[in-house]
Amino acid sequence: MIYNLVIYLYLLGVAIYSRFNEKVRKMWRGEREVFRILREKVDPNAKYVWFHAASLGEFEQGRPLMEQMRKDHPEYKILLTFFSPSGYEVRKNYEGADIITYLPLDTITNARRFLRTVRPVMAFFIKYEFWYNYLHILKHRNIPVYSVSSIFRPDQVFFKWYGRQYGKVLNCFTHFFVQNDVSKELLAKIGITNVDVVGDTRFDRVLQIKDAAKQLPVVEAFVKDAPQVFVAGSSWPPDEEIFIKYFNLHKNWKLIIAPHVIGEDHLKQIEKLLEGRKVIRYTEATKENVQDAEVLIINCFGLLSSIYHYGNVAYVGGGFGVGIHNLLEAAVWDVPVFFGPNNQKFQEAQGLKSCGGFEISNYDEFAVQMDKFASDAEYLHEQGLKAGHFVKGQSGASQKVLSAVSL
Repeated sequence: MIYNLVIYLYLLGVAIYSRFNEKVRKMWRGEREVFRILREKVDPNAKYVWFHAASLGEFEQGRPLMEQMRKDHPEYKILLTFFSPSGYEVRKNYEGADIITYLPLDTITNARRFLRTVRPVMAFFIKYEFWYNYLHILKHRNIPVYSVSSIFRPDQVFFKWYGRQYGKVLNCFTHFFVQNDVSKELLAKIGITNVDVVGDTRFDRVLQIKDAAKQLPVVEAFVKDAPQVFVAGSSWPPDEEIFIKYFNLHKNWKLIIAPHVIGEDHLKQIEKLLEGRKVIRYTEATKENVQDAEVLIINCFGLLSSIYHYGNVAYVGGGFGVGIHNLLEAAVWDVPVFFGPNNQKFQEAQGLKSCGGFEISNYDEFAVQMDKFASDAEYLHEQGLKAGHFVKGQSGASQKVLSAVSL
């Protein structure tokens, strides 16, 4: 009763807030369109496998599973749902699914109507999705439901005395495919033993991304004949203040910066920090004029995962804010990776700390490690190989999941 009251209050809040916020307005409109889309697109004679991802990051974790299932079991159709506009709006035209919609908010009425319309033969919830009504109705209808790439921590509500009632939602899952042993042990303490440790499907995804990397002639012209190249991806101002200071003093390195925010104010802020170095933006660069530049700023989206390939050392931003961005996209290219201190909740960061990953908290720590790389090419190469081997060694989770699921 408390859960459903909270959901209805949340629904009211979204309806009101959607009048003032574009992102919330897209979600509100999208959810209201779901059942019309399902009526038009659901094939009553098809067997649907339902994948649900909260946002874009979870989608990337589920993507290897969807694509492998589509390849190995074409007899199934795939329904993909999102909770957040940051996932749906980016991937609403993804060709690997037959139907893509928002997930209607978890009211009892919505859950019943959604499942009655789609009639999935199984469901996969990626990482952190525990919708009470959907899960209970799935269990009541004997539809297998799997939690994939999930990770649990002691501070989550399921493991608190006040969360025991809500924690019963975990009993609705047919099986958990978790990232680590800690998650398995925590679940065992509350009586859940249908658990396998398979790792994180994101490792499979970054290997796919690497195989599909783009050739970028402008970037190739920029790095040509450069002794060393440093790539900073998804950087924020606190990150930029650290690494730019170092490279203003070590101008023998070429620098590629792909900031997380590419608004004009932020780009000008970066250029100001570079203290007169010859800077060019990607959208203004050609194979001819980029060769003389010292710094290349990537002021567009969609290139970063391919750009890491051109670096000798990488830096992944966000670790001085809400949390680091995708370390694996850099490490898969056999380059050592720097990141900030806010990384405790990121399993891949903890693994990389002993395998070519370097946590830094300030400029001095960054400078000491960069000096080691600059003075010892063999050490630099060795740390890069460690990072790449870490990624390759953690792959295979997707196949482990599909091998264990009854299809």
